[in-house]
Amino acid sequence: MGHLLSVNVGLPHDVSWQGRMVHTGIWKAPVDGPRMVRRLNIEGDGQGDLNGHGGERRAVLVYQMDSYRYWQNQLGRNDFVYGQFGENFTVDGLPDAEVCVGDRYRIGSALFEVTQPRVTCYRLGIRMNKPEMAALLVKHGRPGFYFRVLEEGEVEAGDEITQVASGPERISVSEIDALLYMPGRSRDQLKRALRIPALSVGWRKSFETLLAEEERKGAVTTGSAGFNAASSGKAPAWCGFRPLRVSRKVRESGNVTSLLLEPTDGQPIATALPGQFIVLRLEPASAPPLMRSYSLSGEPGASTYRVSVKREAHGAVSTYVDDKLSVGDVVQASAARGSFTLRPGDTPVVLLSAGIGVTPVLAMLHALAAEASTRDIWWLHGARNGREHPFAEETRGLLEALPHHHRRIYYSSPDPKDRPNADFDAARRLTTQALQELNLPSNGDFYICGPSTFMSDLTAGLVALGVARNQIHTEMFGAGASNTPGIAASPRPSPHVPAGPAGSGPLVTFARTGLNVRWQPTFHSLLELAEACDVPVRWACRTGVCYTCETGLVAGNISYAPDPVDTPADGNLLICCSHPQGDVVIDL
Repeated sequence: MGHLLSVNVGLPHDVSWQGRMVHTGIWKAPVDGPRMVRRLNIEGDGQGDLNGHGGERRAVLVYQMDSYRYWQNQLGRNDFVYGQFGENFTVDGLPDAEVCVGDRYRIGSALFEVTQPRVTCYRLGIRMNKPEMAALLVKHGRPGFYFRVLEEGEVEAGDEITQVASGPERISVSEIDALLYMPGRSRDQLKRALRIPALSVGWRKSFETLLAEEERKGAVTTGSAGFNAASSGKAPAWCGFRPLRVSRKVRESGNVTSLLLEPTDGQPIATALPGQFIVLRLEPASAPPLMRSYSLSGEPGASTYRVSVKREAHGAVSTYVDDKLSVGDVVQASAARGSFTLRPGDTPVVLLSAGIGVTPVLAMLHALAAEASTRDIWWLHGARNGREHPFAEETRGLLEALPHHHRRIYYSSPDPKDRPNADFDAARRLTTQALQELNLPSNGDFYICGPSTFMSDLTAGLVALGVARNQIHTEMFGAGASNTPGIAASPRPSPHVPAGPAGSGPLVTFARTGLNVRWQPTFHSLLELAEACDVPVRWACRTGVCYTCETGLVAGNISYAPDPVDTPADGNLLICCSHPQGDVVIDL
């Protein structure tokens, strides 16, 4: 038995934060008298970011008076009011350590079911004027939880809260929260959580991915390994950079050149996973170092690494590679990294690429050919014409060695000498419409690499054809898309050095954007530095909980303040709460 102490509502509005406008519904205020609770909301309430809050499974947020008293003591505060934590129901009783996901409660004339802990969110830090508040809720095991509305009805302050059913598995809100965010999870715990029908879709997907990764690796996952795109589940073979010598330089097409790179010390080179990339650091004479990420395009397990570089009209690195770099020259290379890798199994494999996006899927094709795969393999590639179609003969030979292969080549503007049904199959772009004309296996794994619009269009097209999203894998060249929840959209300039005087601290290199910036202590984290440079970033909690900001640490060392709830995967960092300890290279 518990009691409803206060019903709190509030509509989203814009607040100023760090020079930006945040759209948020975190401010809630008590209301008197009965309020109708609908399937998606309490009357008069709303959420600002429906990706992270709200919806049928997150209709009503609950927080406990016991936790109010706890935080007043922990934070030395005495200014809390009902709705302080953004909750709709402030309750007496119903502690997170005892309430279980799937429990059902009668309040007033409405019936509710517990679906998940509250979502970690930086906006609670804004409301509380304490940026690390989202992390503290997780670390201290006091997240609060969401109800979904099973039966609509009226509620008001003073109503008794009566439990009418217990959820299966009896896993408490605190335990479910720790299972996602904290170290020490087990396979049995994940399986138990997945047997709870009431568990919300987002948490279910995260647990399914963690379980699949744990079973694939044969060990318990820690940190974000398994559900964050920055993690491949395999630590980089070395830290920082290793000297590699250019052993060959091969012209693959009119605008693509391959470099074959071998270790200078004669030691074996680490085997990369098919689809991974390396970061190259080139050091021209009398010029600042140049740094770019390139997918490996050769056969995994070979004695050399092969990267293939497309010459861009104003590309400093590609021009240097094409015009200046010679056989015998030494470059610096990171270990192979990245999660865009070929999944093992016997399901069909569909490799889709456009332009220089062919490189990582070509490495996958090499791996399939090397193992004489009997899987159903589709090769779909788009190019402008034969002059700009690298690896045409190489891929033809690899495919012919595979017993169950399909090949379809699209030229958007073929030359007169390009032969239909020989060099190419269709004089058009590789588009969603083209996919609709093929009998693609919907149960396969789809790997897509190319320009961002190409990948987003084909992803949407495959979903429309019935392919599950978790079977579609994409690889982004250059800077990825931003994820900045609640921030008002605005035109984004190209990455640049921060405004104001230059810093004098360690050199921070954003590898994908090719930007070198000196650190200065006015920034509270590497995330804040990246934002000041307009480098695209992804984040949600900003306090080391959610792992949305997890990024590859190519070289250097960092420290954390505050400490994250768990360490990220080996070779990665959380930019939201980290600081450089010396020069660093980050995969952004």
